[in-house]
Amino acid sequence: MKNLFFTCIMLLCVGVAFAGNPDRQGEAGAYELLMNPWARSAGLHTMNTSFISGVEALRLNPAGLTRISKTELAFGNTRYLVGTDIFLNSFGFAQRTKGGAFGVSIMNVDFGDIPTTTGEQPGGTAGTFSPNWFNLGLSYAHLFENKVSVGLTARAVVESTSNVSATGLAIDAGVQYVAGEKDEIKFGISLRNVGTPMTFKGEGLTVNRPAPDSEGNYTISYFTRSQDFELPSALNIGASYDFLFGGGTKEVVLDSGVAEDAAEKKTRMRKGSRLTATANFTANSFSRDQIGAGLEFSLNEMFMIRGGYKYEVGTTAGSAIDDAPIYTGPSGGLTVQVPMGKKSSTMLAIDYGYRATKLFDGTHNIGVRLNL
Repeated sequence: MKNLFFTCIMLLCVGVAFAGNPDRQGEAGAYELLMNPWARSAGLHTMNTSFISGVEALRLNPAGLTRISKTELAFGNTRYLVGTDIFLNSFGFAQRTKGGAFGVSIMNVDFGDIPTTTGEQPGGTAGTFSPNWFNLGLSYAHLFENKVSVGLTARAVVESTSNVSATGLAIDAGVQYVAGEKDEIKFGISLRNVGTPMTFKGEGLTVNRPAPDSEGNYTISYFTRSQDFELPSALNIGASYDFLFGGGTKEVVLDSGVAEDAAEKKTRMRKGSRLTATANFTANSFSRDQIGAGLEFSLNEMFMIRGGYKYEVGTTAGSAIDDAPIYTGPSGGLTVQVPMGKKSSTMLAIDYGYRATKLFDGTHNIGVRLNL
């Protein structure tokens, strides 16, 4: 437990150093690390730090990775900022182990085909190109006495075109704590996107210029150095409370070969209704801080509807439209989750999330999950 408190204190101290700073807006790169490709958490504006679970936890708080029954597979597709023709494609896998869980997550940003232009042909060359933004995350989380979980994610970040690329490594760390007689009280904290600076390199950064004293008869290639840029680090602190209606709990039976001890208890799913109230604070290192709250209503853990509202601290009503934060405002979503058979513990879920935006026509997330 001492190690847990030490971890929490360290995360909070680092978070102070990354307090929101609008003067640094635009100085970071790799902003795809702040994009959420998963529908469940998107429906709550990515504010469920305290109770996020399974594959989706790999994006927000890896400590939630342990809170699955055994195995989870997830696929996601996001229509990002409708009108930009940008899509996010994602896949995740999570596996419970004795005392913890590990997971893998992949996300790719699809920009479609972009017309190629040059200084000589600003109207286009009749060719196209498509940037490749890709990241791969490997995560591990450990569960202590079914109450406290800690997790860590290492994520490789790649941004490239045909002749320029940049790579980096981002680290996420998180803690979740569950309390109360029926585990109705939850707290969570996560520090995201702390890692190496990135630099673009490649043949695309070379330019041909007339050679000195050549009177324009021949040219030589000059290499242009690219400025390093930092990752968009962020600290999330969240809390939630479950209001429970109806009786009892329902066991999700684990594989008979999995031992059950103090740190490896069977996952249980509540019968009846649940109303979860959540609140979240996000400290951004390269933009303003954000606060928000949301509600999720669940009926027998088979049908869920959720909604949230996020506000960016320091924003005024008179802010220019180009200075207004994209995701200040409401979000909503729903989940339908059903067993694959009458006596089967395998669950199939379809998730949807929507986030209103100040510019463009919002962002739509849809996902499919399989819990084995």
